[in-house]
Amino acid sequence: MKREAFVMQLKPGFEAEYRRRHDALWPEMAAALKAAGVSDYSIFLDPASGRLFAVQKLTEDNKAGDLATLPIVRKWWDYMADIMETNPDHSPVCLPLGEVFYFP
Repeated sequence: MKREAFVMQLKPGFEAEYRRRHDALWPEMAAALKAAGVSDYSIFLDPASGRLFAVQKLTEDNKAGDLATLPIVRKWWDYMADIMETNPDHSPVCLPLGEVFYFP
């Protein structure tokens, strides 16, 4: 199992809405993540900056790179585009983070 971390940016004033939408994550979206080999996916918020820090575990044979091709993922991106920084295709702007320390 490998870990992946990245940051995203929430638009100001949408903290509660971001949480509400994720608390009601669509079952189809959860199923797509699991099928792609994603687990233990957490997102943390720095309220001062609106920065979102995400970390997830990926199976060695994960298909996370294929998620962008799934209609349910594209629909989720469209749903979230009004409250966070996105690319032209509505995918979230994600900046990958390199691991510098791990304590098991």
